[in-house]
Amino acid sequence: MSERDQVREVYAASAGRLVAQLFGMTGDFAEAQDVVQEAFVRALARPDRLLQVDNPEAWLRTVAMNLARSRHRRRALFDRLVRAGRVTQPEQYAPGMSADHVALVAALQRLPPETRRTVVLHHIADLPVAEVAEAMGCSVEAVKSRLVRGRRALAGHLDDRRTGPAAEPDPPVPARSPRPTPARSLRSAPTPSEKPENRHA
Repeated sequence: MSERDQVREVYAASAGRLVAQLFGMTGDFAEAQDVVQEAFVRALARPDRLLQVDNPEAWLRTVAMNLARSRHRRRALFDRLVRAGRVTQPEQYAPGMSADHVALVAALQRLPPETRRTVVLHHIADLPVAEVAEAMGCSVEAVKSRLVRGRRALAGHLDDRRTGPAAEPDPPVPARSPRPTPARSLRSAPTPSEKPENRHA
């Protein structure tokens, strides 16, 4: 098998995982696809370099992360305009991913960048803490601290989505109804001494 064919096998086995991981880091599905594809283009230009490393997927992930950071720096002006409210960030569409996954990615974007990358590498890329520390160039204790802060913040952000305006309860149903109430929910009319049922309890 040629070196290029071996790179193609690596692509078939790991491209989907890498795109999911970079999507978690960038919050932009198209961007994630672009940087992963660019990482593989570089690998195809020098297949011997990729095939000499112990973990080709980790090498490709590092290349893709570096590409994403470079693109992020070039878009710094646009990001400042978004934060200032002068332009609106378009909602990202991620084909083939569940609504929960998209919601998680949106919550990840509210974390500080280093914390976000740490959480993605550990929980989405499924790397052990020691490997995350090596990939991030920091100590194991720093990784553990970021994971604790990241999980706590994510829980709050995801709870905010569940309890936001879209999750408010429906308005009370009018007392009069043209159809009989199902037997399992029938109750007698309240007597003068009985307090009406609190429908929002």
